[in-house]
Amino acid sequence: MSELQDKINEETIEAYGQAGFERWRNQPYRGEPAGANYEGASTGGCGDTIWIYLQIEEDTVVDAGYATDGCGSSAISGSMAAELAVGKRCEEIAAITGETVLEGLGGPACMPEDDRHCAWLAANALLEAVGSYYRQAAAQAKKD
Repeated sequence: MSELQDKINEETIEAYGQAGFERWRNQPYRGEPAGANYEGASTGGCGDTIWIYLQIEEDTVVDAGYATDGCGSSAISGSMAAELAVGKRCEEIAAITGETVLEGLGGPACMPEDDRHCAWLAANALLEAVGSYYRQAAAQAKKD
C-alpha cells in the first residue's frame, strides 16, 4: 500500500509540480466557510463542477472556499481561486481570470495541458459568486 501511495505522489508531483502537489494534498480553502453568503458554480465540458463560496462584507471578500466534484486540477484551481479572492474588493474580482489562477499555481506548466481548462472553471465560478452579490445588491436597491 505504501508503494502505491508513493507512486501516486510521484506522479502527482510530476503532473503538478511540488507546489501543486502540496495544494492538492492539503487543499486550503476547501469547503464552505461558515459565514459564506454568496456562491457561484461553473461546469466544464468535462463534467467537472467547481463551486466557489464567498463571505462578502462591505464590498470586500473576507473569506472564501470551494468545492468540486472533479479531478485534482479542479481542486487545486478552486483552491487558488478562493485564495486569490480573499481580501479583494468585489470590483477587483473581475480581473481574476483562468490565466491568473494558473499563474498563482506556478504558471501553465503547473498542470497537464488537458486539465488547464479547470483554471477557467474556477475563475468563472468566482465571477458567478460575485455576480450573485451584485444581483442581490441591485434587487435590494430596487426595493429601497
